[in-house]
Amino acid sequence: MVAWCRVAESPEDVVVATNYGIWLPSAVERLGWHEIHKAAWSGRELRITPAEVAVERDGYTVLVDGPAVSFLLLEPGELPDEVRARVTRSVGYTSHHTLPEGSVRVVGRRVSGRNGLSWAVRYDSGTPVESGEVVEATDELVGTARSATETVD
Repeated sequence: MVAWCRVAESPEDVVVATNYGIWLPSAVERLGWHEIHKAAWSGRELRITPAEVAVERDGYTVLVDGPAVSFLLLEPGELPDEVRARVTRSVGYTSHHTLPEGSVRVVGRRVSGRNGLSWAVRYDSGTPVESGEVVEATDELVGTARSATETVD
């Protein structure tokens, strides 16, 4: 455990940050740092937007935003800083690209306890994700990113 905090709405509930991820109140399992798409701290409220797998492709996954959850933290201590730092450190590679139709972000994330990067993409709104041309261009972009980071993995 690296940081924790009680949730204001329910003092028996806590948010706990570990080396491997974050435990949220009422969660059955831990959310890994690499599984968090966005984390925002307002000064009182921690808002977590998990990434959900939409499609598995050869060598990478297509992600979409999951439902965001928010927690009011009146005495947050180091928790917000730890969340920000660990989510940021989980990103080993990121780049945004224009496609024949739409655009995509290619991301290589570090997964605690595993060597190398886990590859994923997130398409911008309006991008036809099933278009053959888009899939082909995305495959090429992910392949190029993997090749560029092989010595880093």
